[in-house]
Amino acid sequence: MKTARTALIATGCAAALLLSACGGGAGGKTVRADGTMAPGSELKVGERAVVPFSDAGKSGTIAITVKAVEIGPKEDLAKFKNQGEGTLPVYVRMVVENVGGTDLAGTSVSVRALDANGKGTKVIMAGGTAACKGETAPENFTAQGATYETCDTEGVKDGGEVGGVSFSEGDGYKDDPISWKK
Repeated sequence: MKTARTALIATGCAAALLLSACGGGAGGKTVRADGTMAPGSELKVGERAVVPFSDAGKSGTIAITVKAVEIGPKEDLAKFKNQGEGTLPVYVRMVVENVGGTDLAGTSVSVRALDANGKGTKVIMAGGTAACKGETAPENFTAQGATYETCDTEGVKDGGEVGGVSFSEGDGYKDDPISWKK
């Protein structure tokens, strides 16, 4: 009986260690049984999130690593003319990896800028700038381990702060996005 109790305690401790290693719980990062990041997970810029992904009629599993979130100069929005008035560009530099090995060529990953309080900036930029073009996945993004770098142009009201970005596409992320904090 003592051996069974000891084994039960050891199993409980091992489970607790695994959960703490994954950062389980609110405000942390949680990895689901399939290896993807759970909705609502919070990461730091530079950390990798594996997510189910669908775009342009294709689906698979990708990893997104947000490398940098930077506010660019107002002059970068000159091509937007009056539409860019009162706005600053936010450049989100990412590395995207094909984790599942399905054909994801021609797809594109989109994130949204968050303010210092973790809420959306409510400024969406359509199209990139010379400093941040927003590349789609290349033709060879069809095999497991394939990667490419891209930049997503977002926006913030002039004088505003950016606290990070969120990913809210598919599988429960729309209502509870994954976020990367600066």
